[in-house]
Amino acid sequence: QIYVVFSEELKCWCRAVIKSIMYCTDHYQTKCFLVDYAKYIFVKSKDIRVALEAFMQIPYRAKKCRLYRTKPVTLRIDFCEDTAKIVPAKRWDSAATRYFQNLLK
Repeated sequence: QIYVVFSEELKCWCRAVIKSIMYCTDHYQTKCFLVDYAKYIFVKSKDIRVALEAFMQIPYRAKKCRLYRTKPVTLRIDFCEDTAKIVPAKRWDSAATRYFQNLLK
């Protein structure tokens, strides 16, 4: 179900899917996925509204996708032989993730 949440960072109301709810000291806080910005944020429960049907007719700006058969790689540096080469990795490291995000921008 899609809801409308207020993002303090973006200073606007956004469409979102609620992923989880947790109780803080005096209020409930929800982890939401913004469908138009493809990012996760935390929102207080008082900042969540039911979406109007007209608001739901607007197409989403972001789409979830996967990179089929794209494997993570890392740079392996051998200081003894003074060489560097790209080799397969078990998971994506932060530098590769940042590089890929910059390519998308």
